[in-house]
Amino acid sequence: MEQDELWGEHVAEKYDAQDAGMFAPEVVGPTVERLAALADGGRALEFASGTGRIAVPLARHGVPVTGVELSTAMTDRLRAKIDQDTLPVVVGDMSTTVVPGDFSLVYLVYNTISNLRTQADQVECFRNAARHLGPGGRFVIELWVPELRSLPPGKEATVWANEAGYLGVDTYDVLNQLAVSHHVRYDDSGKATVARSPHRYVWPSELDLMGQLAGFELESRHADWTGAPFTADSTSHVSVYRLPRQA
Repeated sequence: MEQDELWGEHVAEKYDAQDAGMFAPEVVGPTVERLAALADGGRALEFASGTGRIAVPLARHGVPVTGVELSTAMTDRLRAKIDQDTLPVVVGDMSTTVVPGDFSLVYLVYNTISNLRTQADQVECFRNAARHLGPGGRFVIELWVPELRSLPPGKEATVWANEAGYLGVDTYDVLNQLAVSHHVRYDDSGKATVARSPHRYVWPSELDLMGQLAGFELESRHADWTGAPFTADSTSHVSVYRLPRQA
C-alpha cells in the first residue's frame, strides 16, 4: 500500500480520536515549547504535518509554520482547525517536495521518518531538510528505538502495548530492517478492528550518518521533549541536527 493510500480518509477521520494520548497537554506542550525555542525566532517547516497535532499549536504559539503533507485527507482535517493563510500546507512527499521561503527549523515528529521505507528515501529526506535551511538551521527528528533486544531468538514479534481496549504489536523483518505496527482495538463485546502501518526502522547511529551525508552535525539527543537524558534503555529519542554556521 502506498503512503497516500495508507493515510487516506479511513485513517484521517479517526486519527485525532484514536490517538488521543498524542494530543494530551503533557505531550503536546513540551513538544511545542522545545520546537519554538529551536526555531529561534524564525520560520518552521513540518514534514508530514498530518492533521496538525503539532503544527496548529506551534503556529498559535507564535511560530510561523508551513506544512508538507502527502495525504489530502489528513490535510482536510487540519484545514478544519486553521486556515491556509495562517498555516500553509503544500501537498507532497517530504523527501522531494520543495517549499518556497526561508526556514530556521525543519522537524519530523512521532516516528514519521520511518514511514519512508527505504534507506535511500530516508537519506533524501535529510537532504530535503537541508535544502530548506540556511547556515545554522536545525532539523529535528523524534523517533523510536527498535526493540530488538526484547525480540526472543527465532521470534518475529513484540507486544509494546497491552491496555484496556487496545493491543499494540510490532512484527519485524530483521533481514530487510522493516517493521509493521499492528494496532488492535476491541470493545466489551469482543469486536475488534485492526490497523497496520509499515515502517523502516532506523538506529540512532544510522540516523547520524544520514545527517552527515546531508551536511548536518548532531547538536543534541534526548530521550524526550523535556530534555531527559538519552540512555541505552531509552525507547525513543529527540535528535537535533544542525547545519554549520557561516565562518
